[in-house]
This record gives sequence, structure tokens and C-alpha cells, in this order.
Amino acid sequence: MRTKSPELMNRIIEIIDIEYSKSNRVPTMNEIANILSISKGSVSNYVAAMSKKGLVKNNGGSRGIVTKNMMKLKSSVEQLPVVGSIACGTPFFAEENIESYLTVSKDFLGNGNHFVLRASGDSMINAGIHDGDLVIVRQQETAEEGQIIVALIDDEATLKRYYLDKSKKLIRLHPENKSLEDMFYKNVAIQGVAVKVVKDLY
Repeated sequence: MRTKSPELMNRIIEIIDIEYSKSNRVPTMNEIANILSISKGSVSNYVAAMSKKGLVKNNGGSRGIVTKNMMKLKSSVEQLPVVGSIACGTPFFAEENIESYLTVSKDFLGNGNHFVLRASGDSMINAGIHDGDLVIVRQQETAEEGQIIVALIDDEATLKRYYLDKSKKLIRLHPENKSLEDMFYKNVAIQGVAVKVVKDLY
């Protein structure tokens, strides 16, 4: 078997890493072959040799190559589900409620499990949360007074500041908008506490 060129091996890895960093996808054998102006068979042989050397992993399929840089990147980030409007009667994380996924550094998140809620309306504008903003939420079923929570009320998710009204013995959900009034409930299902906001700057 002919000796494989280390330079070409490094070039294949570089092509995969560049494409993955740009588009979050692995190029196919055909695409790599076209970039290098060699045959798909040659790329396949090189990938097999690189896999034996431990330079890449090949999980099979047209986009199954995984480089060491990709493995490092995957271990340092988390894919958070972006939850849109909640359909009545469906579980919070049902597939039909998930719009997309947001890739976030684990260092940025801190401890716990997280999801992303797309803010709707203007009820929290004085807290810096506007319509369409992405709110990163730490999943938990309890909260401290003053925290902004995701509460599930009649199968609809709402984002409000959480307080206990001891005189009324009710939970008070406070909108951060002077034109709106507080809401009172005997019980609410807390889905999590808002920890960060991702927004476009205009």
C-alpha cells in the first residue's frame, strides 16, 4: 500500500474543520475531493488511514468524519432547545414546541440544565426583555422572590417576576411594564428561572 502524504492528511483535516466552523456541517467525501482535485476514492482511502492512526473518527455515512478539533468543540458547548409558543395540552419540551437549537458555551451557562424561551410581547421590557429576545432559562421547579421565572399557566408559558403575597396568600407574578397589572394565582408550575438574555442590537 502506497505511503500516505502527511501534508494531504493535514489538509483534509483543515478542510473539515473550516467547513464545520462555518456551517456546523461536515463536508462529504465528494466535496473534499472537489476541493483537493482528487478522486473520492482517494479521499476515502486517506480517511480510512487517518482513522487507523487516530487522527479522525469515522462514524460512517456521508458526513460521519469527526476531527479532534470537532470533539473539543462539542465537549465545550451545549445545544439548547429554543421553545416557542406552547400548544395547549402538549408537554413543555414536546417536539412541536421546539423551534430550533442554540449553541452556547458551557462556561457561559454555568451549572444546571437549560433551555431557551423566545420572549413574546412587551410585558418585561423594563427588565430589558423585548419581543423576540431569546431568554436562557435554568430548569428548576422552585424560585426565590424577585427572580424572573417561566411559569406554566393553563398550558401557556409566561415570563414574569416572582413574588409571594403573604397577605393574600397567593403567588404574585409581576410584569416589568408599568402599563400592566400584577397577576395573582394560588399555584403556578415553575419551569425555570431566567438567567441570561440573547438579543439583537439595532
